[in-house]
Amino acid sequence: MYEDFLENFQTNTPISKRDIEDVETMLRIKFPVDYVEFMLQTNGGEGTIGESGYLRLWKIGEIVQGNVEYSVHELAPGLIIIGSDGGGAAYGYNFQNESSTLVEVDFIGMDIDSPFYSTKKFIEFIEYLFNN
Repeated sequence: MYEDFLENFQTNTPISKRDIEDVETMLRIKFPVDYVEFMLQTNGGEGTIGESGYLRLWKIGEIVQGNVEYSVHELAPGLIIIGSDGGGAAYGYNFQNESSTLVEVDFIGMDIDSPFYSTKKFIEFIEYLFNN
């Protein structure tokens, strides 16, 4: 399903469901099923998407520390960053509501109330990066 969009995206070694559950427990959240399925196969990765897009999806083991280093909990309560464009844009899940959404925000400010992009489906997020 993702192959058409991730031709130049280098994935990492697959991980176990337990690895993801451990992070979910630490963060007190539950990642959406489609993101979990993708991470089980790839454990994140890095590379170009489309003609000019770039994605760095953090390994599941980097998520907790990455969010601590960027002070995400203090700056944007409810946001869990999972990656970036390698520059100023952060990609993460907004867990403020019952149903989480995948959002694109600036690292500076992390305004999750007015994201540049928002979706509930991980594949739509990949398509968005591919087409923009």
